[in-house]
Amino acid sequence: MQQLEAISKPVTGEEARALVSCFGPDDCYGVAWTLLHLIETGPNPVLTTDPGPDANEWHQRLYNRAVNGELFL
Repeated sequence: MQQLEAISKPVTGEEARALVSCFGPDDCYGVAWTLLHLIETGPNPVLTTDPGPDANEWHQRLYNRAVNGELFL
């Protein structure tokens, strides 16, 4: 968690795209939420296409938050 908190915000688009690959299969005791919020400090949206029903839940969550926030307009 400390390593994520040490990253300067806002992250760049390149950093946000790299951070997306850091999600694991669970929320890792809340670390996934910290990662998600860190990614969202960068230029949005990071995921511009629906990752699909078999995608990692955090990728789906990032995409859905971008859609719900109307970031595709």
